[in-house]
Amino acid sequence: MASPEKKDNRAKSDDELIRLAQQGDQAAVNTLLERYTATVRSVASCSFGASLEPDDLAQEGMLGLLAAVYSYAPEKAASFHTYASVCISNRIRSAVRADTRLKHSPLNSSVPLNDANISPGGNPEDLFVASEQAEQILAVLAKELTPLESQVLRAFLVDKSYRVVAGKLSLTEKAVDNALQRIRKKLRNSMQEGS
Repeated sequence: MASPEKKDNRAKSDDELIRLAQQGDQAAVNTLLERYTATVRSVASCSFGASLEPDDLAQEGMLGLLAAVYSYAPEKAASFHTYASVCISNRIRSAVRADTRLKHSPLNSSVPLNDANISPGGNPEDLFVASEQAEQILAVLAKELTPLESQVLRAFLVDKSYRVVAGKLSLTEKAVDNALQRIRKKLRNSMQEGS
């Protein structure tokens, strides 16, 4: 049975949840991640990366969703759903492009399969699975990330540039890259354990 706080958050609009999340309310972040996990999975399933597994693409999509949560400005013309879908798609496309630039790029030709208009709905079973996956990702973020990794992730989700994050946190770009690689590895290991 869902906690009263969780039930209250489920009834709130995206804009209300965004405002709370940007003020540091982790329950609001959790609700948004649960609400949009099916969207992330849908976008990830429409993409292909030569050496990227579907879970890797979904993980990148979740990072795009988190970035959307922390950078969305309700006063802009787009709804959160539209903005989040673009952030998720862009993050996955960036991962696919980066994958194709690696040493095996002549052997690979990765492109998104389609850009279908994805809705956050789904059947109850998919929503339940998505909710569990979102909770698993949040647990990893809360329990396994070091304070430095948490700072780097939050800054990266907003700024998306190693140079800007490095400058903001007084780190080298390599230290930022290393922290993000450790975060991805922890998320990947957690998702594999949960499978």
